[in-house]
Amino acid sequence: MKVLGIGDNVVDKYVHLKTMYPGGNALNFSVFAKKLEVEAAFIGVFGDDREAHHVEKTLREIGIDISRSRHCKGENGCARVTLENGDRVFLGSNEGGVTRLNPLKLDEEDRAYIRTFSVMHTGLYSHTGHLLPELRSLGVPISFDFSDDFEDEQVERYIPYADFAFFSCSHLSDEATREYIQAKWKREGQFTIATRGSERSMVYDGSRFYYQSPAFVEAVDTMGAGDSFIAAFLLSYLKDHDIQIAMREGARFAAESCLTEGSFGFGVPFE
Repeated sequence: MKVLGIGDNVVDKYVHLKTMYPGGNALNFSVFAKKLEVEAAFIGVFGDDREAHHVEKTLREIGIDISRSRHCKGENGCARVTLENGDRVFLGSNEGGVTRLNPLKLDEEDRAYIRTFSVMHTGLYSHTGHLLPELRSLGVPISFDFSDDFEDEQVERYIPYADFAFFSCSHLSDEATREYIQAKWKREGQFTIATRGSERSMVYDGSRFYYQSPAFVEAVDTMGAGDSFIAAFLLSYLKDHDIQIAMREGARFAAESCLTEGSFGFGVPFE
């Protein structure tokens, strides 16, 4: 098995620590998959600033294949964050930087490369919505993260292409989450999945719901917890095709990731 993250890479600048950490939904997925001992790659757009250089250096050190990524002049994706009792709080961003300004376009070599993977993951912040029909045509399962500020118009536009559709639903009640992911399910073989922070996660497969309580830890930093759940869930499900086991693995690994600063560490100072 080998997996691909395609889309966003950023640095998360912790303003209270003056420290920046590599991150981004699609990039985090690849790194967490690698941590789970699966071959992983990432396709994205890097800027030419110090932030981009730090992210690239980190990925090479971890062993993520970034050979199909692009480089453009300009600011790398960057977000400003702080922590409140271990919970990450976003303060603003440059909305993806060069990733937003230089949308990915695939050539035949990219398409041939992508076909070699077991699953690909992207999301709402990846600026890959325009690619979804093309990605779907490649025959590789697509995982898509709608994060926590999804809007119905976006969901309806993108979810038909997703085999695994993830939503962060801490802002919704248990009942409202159930109703939402059931309503958004579109077709046979698709899974709609909701994580809810300290409340139980749930999956709908078109016929029934599955539930999993979180594994509780004293969180150092919740940044990347949802992405780690996604990675562990997908790898487990693709291996065993057991939803309940996959949810349990997702909860376990998400709790583990909350014990690390940033999404997965590798912080350096910034001015």
